[in-house]
Amino acid sequence: MDLRVLKYFLAVAREENITRAAQSVHITQPSLSRQIQQLEEELHTTLFHRGKQRITLTEDGLLLRRRAQELVALAEKTEAEILNKNQTLTGRIAIGSGEFKNSRFLFDAIAAFRREHPQVSLDIYSGNSDNIKEQLENGLLDLGLLMEPVEVSRYEFIRLPEQEEWTALVGAESELAARDRLTPEDLAVMPLFMTTRTLVQNELMNWFGPYADKLNIIATGNLNYNLAVMARSEQGVCINLKRDCHYEGMREIPLYPPLRSANLLVWKKSQVYPAVVTEFVKYFRQYVQEFQN
Repeated sequence: MDLRVLKYFLAVAREENITRAAQSVHITQPSLSRQIQQLEEELHTTLFHRGKQRITLTEDGLLLRRRAQELVALAEKTEAEILNKNQTLTGRIAIGSGEFKNSRFLFDAIAAFRREHPQVSLDIYSGNSDNIKEQLENGLLDLGLLMEPVEVSRYEFIRLPEQEEWTALVGAESELAARDRLTPEDLAVMPLFMTTRTLVQNELMNWFGPYADKLNIIATGNLNYNLAVMARSEQGVCINLKRDCHYEGMREIPLYPPLRSANLLVWKKSQVYPAVVTEFVKYFRQYVQEFQN
């Protein structure tokens, strides 16, 4: 498959119209139609449902769109890295991060790095640790800020000096709202809302101990704000990381015994990175050491 043809395919998928797609990539409509037909012949499948008013992706077309987006993004990223390698330290760092208190520590370090190298810019991807690992494996991210527990045998990493604290978000009118801390026994009888990540769920189940089999888990998710809103509506409890956030109508209460998790900045082993990424990793390692000292 030719990258140029993949870009044509993505244009048609985006516009859902051959004429508009041809205009957007600056070729003729017959030429674009022929390129798409040849791509379908090469893959031995039909990529589009062709209607009178619009064309839409088939199941195979949806799969190709996802892969084509990754391939085109990776090609553009590689081209930029090669063009910038012999210049003053510049380029883009593609970094993924969950919503952690430690995100502030990381981005403070990046801001300090950019004061020394103002031509450096960022691509920031937000997601949970599983999403970020997938993007790292596909070569779309250079670095990822992950939360333990996480499998890191394929990665180099720097552990951040502070830990994340788990808390419970309860409605201001809840019977639990007046408590100074909440135990597994307190929460076992409540409707619960928590992360979808299996490894983190296992950590939470260990914290609940003998109450783990009695939990009433109403919903899981990867966006904490949505879970918190639902917990308030259901008069339940959202188990979440302590953040510098305000949740209207909710009170954040520490867990007891305390439950904490560490963060790691990771990158793939045995991979050649552009100078801007390599220099930032060295800078960040020193930044962490100075903070600890």
